Amino acid sequence: MKTYDPKAIEKKWQAFWEDREVYKSDLAAGGKKFYPLIEFPYPSGQGLHVGHPRPYTAMDIVARKRRYEGENVLFTMGWDSFGLPTENYAMKNNIHPKKVTEKNVANFKKQLKSLGFSFDWSREINTTDPSYYKWTQWIFLQMFKHGLAYKTEMPVNWCPSCKVGLANEEVVGGKCERCGTVVVHRRRSQWMLKITEYAERLLEDLDEVDYIEAVKIQQKNWIGKSVGAEIRFRVKDTDESLEVFTTRPDTVFGSTYMVIAPEHPLVERYKERIENYDEVEAYLHEVEKKSDFERTEMSKEKTGVALKGLNGINPATGKEIPIWISDYVLMSYGTGAIMAVPGHDQRDWEFAKKFDLPIVCVVEGGDIENGAYTDNQEGTMTGSDFLDGMKVEEAIPAMIRWLEEKGLGRKQVNYKLRDWVFSRQRYWGEPIPLVHCEECGWVPVPEESLPLELPDVEQYEPTDNGQSPLALVEDWVNTTCPKCNRPAKRETDTMPQWAGSSWYFLRYTDPHNDEAPASKEALDFYMPVDWYNGGMEHTTLHLLYSRFWHKFLYDIGVVPTKEPYKKRTSHGMILGEDGGKMSKSRGNVINPDDIVDAYGADTLRTYEMFIGDFEKAVPWSENGVKGCRRFLERVWNLQDGLLEGDRYRDEVEVLMHQSIEKVSRDYENLKANTAIAQLMTMVNAFQNTGVNKREFSTFLMLLNPVAPHITEELWEICELGGHLCEQDWPTFDPEKTVEDVIEIPVQFNGKVRFKVQTAKDASKEEVFAAVRASESYEKQVEGKEIVKEIYVPGKILNIVVR
Repeated sequence: MKTYDPKAIEKKWQAFWEDREVYKSDLAAGGKKFYPLIEFPYPSGQGLHVGHPRPYTAMDIVARKRRYEGENVLFTMGWDSFGLPTENYAMKNNIHPKKVTEKNVANFKKQLKSLGFSFDWSREINTTDPSYYKWTQWIFLQMFKHGLAYKTEMPVNWCPSCKVGLANEEVVGGKCERCGTVVVHRRRSQWMLKITEYAERLLEDLDEVDYIEAVKIQQKNWIGKSVGAEIRFRVKDTDESLEVFTTRPDTVFGSTYMVIAPEHPLVERYKERIENYDEVEAYLHEVEKKSDFERTEMSKEKTGVALKGLNGINPATGKEIPIWISDYVLMSYGTGAIMAVPGHDQRDWEFAKKFDLPIVCVVEGGDIENGAYTDNQEGTMTGSDFLDGMKVEEAIPAMIRWLEEKGLGRKQVNYKLRDWVFSRQRYWGEPIPLVHCEECGWVPVPEESLPLELPDVEQYEPTDNGQSPLALVEDWVNTTCPKCNRPAKRETDTMPQWAGSSWYFLRYTDPHNDEAPASKEALDFYMPVDWYNGGMEHTTLHLLYSRFWHKFLYDIGVVPTKEPYKKRTSHGMILGEDGGKMSKSRGNVINPDDIVDAYGADTLRTYEMFIGDFEKAVPWSENGVKGCRRFLERVWNLQDGLLEGDRYRDEVEVLMHQSIEKVSRDYENLKANTAIAQLMTMVNAFQNTGVNKREFSTFLMLLNPVAPHITEELWEICELGGHLCEQDWPTFDPEKTVEDVIEIPVQFNGKVRFKVQTAKDASKEEVFAAVRASESYEKQVEGKEIVKEIYVPGKILNIVVR
């Protein structure tokens, strides 16, 4: 018997699978399709760490099993390779981002291939490939033509270090999620995507998909639907009205002042009339230094300035109320204005207390001195004219009807979701395919001219004035208008990294198509994705953005389904041996290449699946890796003394059927850890009873999705017929999963004292006879009175004595 040599075995079978195109999905073959999807990686300079293979292996197991069950499986890999990390690395090391990307992709691909994943590499995609981003640009143009892409000047989150504008989603704790620098605000003209137009559908259609509950909750919270009223507060002695959105229109009689965002256009428009504009201007400068997070989440101390000379009119009371600016109101949320009801809102109460503003309670139970009585639906209205005596739940619709009758407001649904800031002032991204003409405005690049390729430049560092580096490439910027042929200039902002990842799953279905993102035939056959697994960190934004793009493509007839993914699951991280998150700074990163080199890819795959509950974070353990290697060596040694036989022997028949049932079920539920434990139980049994060829072939099939190389090699060595990758998944007989002989625990006064073996279909009388025949029974009842005997058939017998 040869020694188990993973290095030789694994290279051999990887070459075999590639040469035979074993994992290629063929549209023409038809049949039942299965499309499992994993999040394609960002190919960083560090290469893979051991956290990457965990979700890949889990879905590889399901993909392999489904192939053996005869399904047409599309399991793919690609590269999400535009974006800041590559560009920052390129600038630091003075290497062009394109070269950095090519090097990183080559390294990642080599690492992934060494792990034996059953990817259809003929469908590999790369978001930086012009043949791919041609269609990213094409989708953007369709959005532009349908009014979903627009340009507007707005305050943006600016990272002074990365020198780039960030979407709200890219600011974490007031800092740039990439580099950790505190974000500031700048006004810039930005391209936006009108995702808010799809807010209700993005919310409602969550009922039609199989996502784990935690994912649905994240999506719902980010969309943030609120039902209430939009109310108009007239600005005294002007033609202006301030519109506010509130979920508590019943409390409008208690509104004693208003607050608008410092950036609200009213401030600039009436600065000549604002008596304390110097004070206001100074406050505006202070606010510019704060991120949205600092303004709303971190700020405990209330700040603000009254706009002296501007007053609002409460539409319910007709009274004048002061208008203030404060940093806790954001222009990017709602209307940028609120009615302050300090009697029933804690934040408003704190503001009113600090600046000595009136506090009025209009729901019984309010406490002016100690804090706000909030939205108790059982409260009774008071001091609110026609609402008095109503419960809150009655008062809300009554107030909305009154506002609508008076022309002062209307019922309104609001969303926390904001339109997507889509442009970046960086080089390494998809060029936005629009030109600006003084006569025609923004004009699309003709679709037949796509892709609009990123020019190859030497200078790709971001500019200090916030412009994209592309603005410096004059021969690329200066062009002619496609509409009128006059001189025009190209848009120099590029798309964010999210762009390419918002539709990549569609391209996998037909990655070499030059006429469309993918053919109708391919999309009709493969879509939707049957099962998408990824990290919880991407279950809000990436999922939301890709669902939005897919719904738009559905609306214009490009894709056949409303939703891109039928099912979404998530996995836990692999932590360092110290229990902390793996990072270079902590010095606890494990390189999978080192594990493959020392123990083999099958050992790494087995360990990553056996390490623990797939949905939970788990610490790495070198001893655990060694244990999985020892298990595979025990599997290898089973070939020695293999018995002849084409049927399961009586002594292992039940175990075989039980194992097929359990392992099959566990793989489908991402519980490979318990499946592997069952496989270990089988090995223990075989070492006691021996193993014949039929039993060994079934065992190898069950282990194969986890450890594909060693199982293929043993199949060949033991001459089990053809190649393992050509076989069918084993089936089980439910009747044969039940033991003929079972053990019944025998309790005395609730404590198990011994067990007896009986036939699985033994009668109550036969079980009692077996119990009474036991020597242990005599010891337990000697000198005692039997009060009661309780028997749960096939489970347990409890005898009460005294």
